[in-house]
Amino acid sequence: MSSERDKGDQPVDRMMDDWGLSNHDLVDASPEQLTHKQVQRARKGRVLTLAMMQKMARSLNIAVWYRLTKEEREQYFEYLHRHLFNYAKGYDEAFDDPNKELMAAVKGRDGKIISREA
Repeated sequence: MSSERDKGDQPVDRMMDDWGLSNHDLVDASPEQLTHKQVQRARKGRVLTLAMMQKMARSLNIAVWYRLTKEEREQYFEYLHRHLFNYAKGYDEAFDDPNKELMAAVKGRDGKIISREA
């Protein structure tokens, strides 16, 4: 594989770990067609198209949303692709995740799905 197309472990990898999410959790939550292979490639730094980065961001947000209480959902900051990939336009290495407290709460519940309702 070309090093130009492989950017190493991505912020999405750490973020998924911090939320207690597996590749399967994103595939399961995605309303779009998303495969385990696509999620693995995204985590490990294979360069994705803008559309694929956005699909990953939507899937991550939905997977997290399912694990939040109604009150927590009101506080949730939705991630954009630029928060998940260090090669995305607008990526900020100094981004301070505003969801840290919610992450701890979700991980404390072992990442259990609370509700799939919107």
